[in-house]
Amino acid sequence: MNQNELNARVQMVLSDIPEMKESSDVPEADFQVTLTGPADAAAYIDHTLLKPNADEQAIDLLCREAVNYGFASVCVNSFWAGRCAKNLGRMEGETGFPAAAVSGGPYKAPMVCSVVGFPLGAMETASKAYEASRAASLGADEIDMVINIGALKSGMFDLVREDIAEVVKAAEVPVKVILETVFLSREEKVGACLMAVDAGAAFVKTSTGFAGAGATAEDVYLMRKTVGRHAGVKAAGGVRSYEDALDMFRAGANRLGASSGVAIISGKASEESY
Repeated sequence: MNQNELNARVQMVLSDIPEMKESSDVPEADFQVTLTGPADAAAYIDHTLLKPNADEQAIDLLCREAVNYGFASVCVNSFWAGRCAKNLGRMEGETGFPAAAVSGGPYKAPMVCSVVGFPLGAMETASKAYEASRAASLGADEIDMVINIGALKSGMFDLVREDIAEVVKAAEVPVKVILETVFLSREEKVGACLMAVDAGAAFVKTSTGFAGAGATAEDVYLMRKTVGRHAGVKAAGGVRSYEDALDMFRAGANRLGASSGVAIISGKASEESY
């Protein structure tokens, strides 16, 4: 797909999407997660801890909470992927935390999600690919990579697409592509989603949570309309309550990234920044 073809596809997508100046203008997506209550949201949440000062104790607690509440995954920096995999019993020969001691019921291990090229995305493709491969070898079940935002803003579309494709190839596990939507125009958001799908990504994701702004229902709807059912949509950054989660699900998200997962599934609100 050359630049002219990409531009034509972007305009075709945008021609079918209304301008959304306020959150109340966001239509409901055709594809939605349906919940009966806050606890149901757990299965769609990547329980997240990406703070630079996170220590072993905090990582272990994250894993225990993921088992206890049934979160989809724990999302951590790549350094912690191996420890989380062992904690959650996702590596051969590892039993992880005893299920009965944690949840009192049958053990269903959450996945391990590792971020790559985080949080800036401004690193060589080979470095991202190696980090993804290494994290997967340590037990990561999914990879959340940050696109090369500067390359996208510069119109270097072939590089952006190759960057994603090389990580997908190296990881050999599902890859979510973080757009960092706060920095992008509508056209760039749509173009990035199209390139992510073309490169084999499993999900597109709104934000790192480290750029001063996070997910909005407007962006989630735009991303869902762009990818349709060809990829998942993950809303991350600023999802702090069950009401926030519902807004994202209505707009078309089918995965959330949040450090406030326990509050969300308890029907409460959190002050966590991610």
